[in-house]
Amino acid sequence: MWIKNQALDGNYVRLEPLMMLHVSALQEAVKDGEYWRLWYASVPKPDDISDYVAKAIEQAKQGEVAYAVIDKRINTVVGTTRYYNVDGPNKRAAIGYTWYANSVRRSPINTESKLLLLSNLFESCNAVAVEFNTHFFNQTSRAAIERLGAKLDGILRAHKIMKDGSLRDTAVYSIIASEWPTVRNNLEYKLYEHV
Repeated sequence: MWIKNQALDGNYVRLEPLMMLHVSALQEAVKDGEYWRLWYASVPKPDDISDYVAKAIEQAKQGEVAYAVIDKRINTVVGTTRYYNVDGPNKRAAIGYTWYANSVRRSPINTESKLLLLSNLFESCNAVAVEFNTHFFNQTSRAAIERLGAKLDGILRAHKIMKDGSLRDTAVYSIIASEWPTVRNNLEYKLYEHV
């Protein structure tokens, strides 16, 4: 596999490969904020977490790597994220399926999680590009992706059929290898601001 299924450790956060033992903690985390109620988000309901984790583990056989996000300050699972659309021969992957408990929003958790994921891809895996996808109407997600330093590549119109039957226009962003040093500096500075 191009991307190793291993833990990534920072000062504020630890990303552990997702396992069934994380289910109950994720069920508690997802209740904090109830983001599954947002029509444009793909956050699972508490009762769907077990299937969500089982599917992520199954997709690991195709090279995806899903993580439980652990807030090291309180040693608690606060969300999840993953590498998907992994294309080893072309050295590209997407980062997504990211959601957090409301209590850790505007904390260093997402910034350091993305720093760890991007560092692993660009520095350990020699990625050419990393992609982020989100619903066109998910302004919170789009703003967070743009704060990372990703650039909008375009909008894929009528890209996916949502659970409610509506069509999702997908905003596609990327960071390419030549941009990584600047993006890394920006993320490290954002973390320094939290100290």
